[in-house]
Amino acid sequence: MSRIGKSPVSIPSGVEIKMDGQLVTVKGPKGEITHEMDPEITAQIEDGVITFNRASDAPATRAKHGLSRSLVSNMVEGVSEGFKKVLEVIGVGFRADAQGQILTMSVGHSHPIVFEIPQEVKVSAETAKGKAPVVTLESYDKQLLGHVAAKIRSFRKPEPYKGKGIRFQGEYVRRKAGKAAGK
Repeated sequence: MSRIGKSPVSIPSGVEIKMDGQLVTVKGPKGEITHEMDPEITAQIEDGVITFNRASDAPATRAKHGLSRSLVSNMVEGVSEGFKKVLEVIGVGFRADAQGQILTMSVGHSHPIVFEIPQEVKVSAETAKGKAPVVTLESYDKQLLGHVAAKIRSFRKPEPYKGKGIRFQGEYVRRKAGKAAGK
């Protein structure tokens, strides 16, 4: 049995879970998320706890067992507490500005990058004197938040020679010496 799949998900107060066949709807103070589970995975709600079971021991079904539990767990955590990702824009002259759901960044290209953020994600950008601009993303949907953060990072990935680019807060960028070190 999957160690992740067999551990139950506790439902915090203020969070409602509805199951309509394989469709799971989680509603809480931060928002509402729906997810359709695999037909081979079943879930039961008892005493404020959700447990997951699988139909067979086939490798694909075992993999989906832990996956289903993790997805529902992330949904419950998202609607109750929410998720947050922080991106640092490192480089001379690199800027980031958020107005509503529009993020405008200057990251060394010949033009500024204008990126529209989905409504489910809240964005803020702040620039302190002497520090790199910081873009903060918050959402109740962990998958969407990760997708948006990865898309923003893809506009200028951190490079190993000077360390310039967009990186997650706390991300380690392995630095290289460059061709001057070879002489």
